[in-house]
Amino acid sequence: MINYSYQGRDQQGNKVQGRLAAASETSVAEQLVRRGIVPLSIIAGGQAGGSLFGNVDFKALLERPLPLPDLVMFIRQMYALTKAGVSMLRAVQGLAENSTNKQLGKALHGISNELERGRSLSAAMADYPKVFPRLVIAVVHVGENTGRLEESFQQLAFYIENEQETRKRIKQATRYPSFVVISLFIAIFVLNMFVIPNFVSMFASMNVELPLVTRMLLVSSNFFVNYWHLLLLSIAAGIGWLKYWMRQDSAKEKWDYWKIRIPIMGDIIERSLLGRFCRSFSVMLSAGVPLTQALNLVSEALDNRYMGKHIIEMRRGIERGESLSRVSRASNMFSALVLQMIAVGEETGNLDDLLLESAEYYEREVDYDLKNLLSKIEPVLIGGVAIIVGILAMGIFLPMWGMMEMTGSM
Repeated sequence: MINYSYQGRDQQGNKVQGRLAAASETSVAEQLVRRGIVPLSIIAGGQAGGSLFGNVDFKALLERPLPLPDLVMFIRQMYALTKAGVSMLRAVQGLAENSTNKQLGKALHGISNELERGRSLSAAMADYPKVFPRLVIAVVHVGENTGRLEESFQQLAFYIENEQETRKRIKQATRYPSFVVISLFIAIFVLNMFVIPNFVSMFASMNVELPLVTRMLLVSSNFFVNYWHLLLLSIAAGIGWLKYWMRQDSAKEKWDYWKIRIPIMGDIIERSLLGRFCRSFSVMLSAGVPLTQALNLVSEALDNRYMGKHIIEMRRGIERGESLSRVSRASNMFSALVLQMIAVGEETGNLDDLLLESAEYYEREVDYDLKNLLSKIEPVLIGGVAIIVGILAMGIFLPMWGMMEMTGSM
């Protein structure tokens, strides 16, 4: 589905404009003619009507994606309503009126209006990319064409609930280490700004050569006290540069590569992404999405440019006539067990079921690693805290012990 902007005239001769999602310009023209609109111009990805800032949609830039819990609730409700035999228009209108999320409610009101004009549900959902991911739209589109829309909603609900649960587990596992690291940085800042300066005059009156550790602490404290504003400016500039750098596609790909190479956590993130790949790929294939299109959509669903690039290369290999098992092996992303399952699934025609088993295999491993993550990270955190506390203690107490020895010898 591609978003098109159009301009035309209705049956009364009035000028109208808007946006439609369709597979081609011809499909957009056909939809407009069915509505009684004579198309004048159809532009792919554009915004009908000129503006001072061209095609920039500032509202879309500021709009955040719909939270997963709200998306799951919507899909679950749509599954229940379609299973009960409620018409699509009535179901969407009811959910729009009762939605607690303003962003979702606004989108559902817009979809309801489009359904009344004769558009399909998937085409209307494509007008709201921040609310409905492309994977959701593709599965709904296939469900509409095959008459299995109820089953499509059920598959999507199960997939997104698993995705939500995995993200929750990762956040819970990283919450304690993050809290310890942040607290440590705050403690270092407070010590350098308010504690160590109180010892400076005492150390100056000793008239002895201070240990290296103490001199390092004094230099650090002096920098914090006299140049704290430069430090804050440097941090702000660093964050600004990082945000600017992250806007570039090559930078995003590098950052996503570094994320799966982080010690301890990188392996968990990588397996979590592979589990997401297998599950979303299984959902797409079981819904009837063509193999190459499914790979293209799954590469976006991963939310990782580095791994997404490898999946696009897999798609290109299949388009050249290679088998899925061969391009999967060439990608060097999967374990031997998963590669074997893909090969067997390709031979037997049960690829979606075996991909689902592969997803469950990765998810079990991620779940086990997350449960044991704290036992791996805790020694590192304790060791880091012990080193910093030891340096502070040595820097402050070594000169005092030296002064006591000199006093005792006199």
